[in-house]
Amino acid sequence: MTNAELILEAKKARERAYVPYSHHSVGAALVTKSGKIYHGCNIENAAYGPTNCAERTAFFRAVYEGEREFTKIAVVGGMKGTDGNTLCAPCGVCRQVMMEFCNPKTFKIVLANGEDKQVEYTLEELLPLGFGPDNLDK
Repeated sequence: MTNAELILEAKKARERAYVPYSHHSVGAALVTKSGKIYHGCNIENAAYGPTNCAERTAFFRAVYEGEREFTKIAVVGGMKGTDGNTLCAPCGVCRQVMMEFCNPKTFKIVLANGEDKQVEYTLEELLPLGFGPDNLDK
């Protein structure tokens, strides 16, 4: 799947965001090793703490379905109703969840503003010296 196709999937997911407080909607499209796509959107809560990001929503859905190997995720976000000019990078908690399931050297994170701007990073670039399962004694 091309980055452009994956970005379109993330844009579709963004349309389902529940953001009555911040009005900052985010969509994510996560690709498994087998090529299946899992979508996620951010879901806000009046208490703020229980709010869940789009990236984690996609990962948790995939893990619930039995998936454990992932290759790439696209993230599109911005103020609801606009594509904006800025990119929306995963927060630290989302990066940590990615570290749990992904190889930081090979897992790709595609950030797009939904229109003409996109960049691609590895998880290692966005989370240098990340702490993951390999850091624990087994």
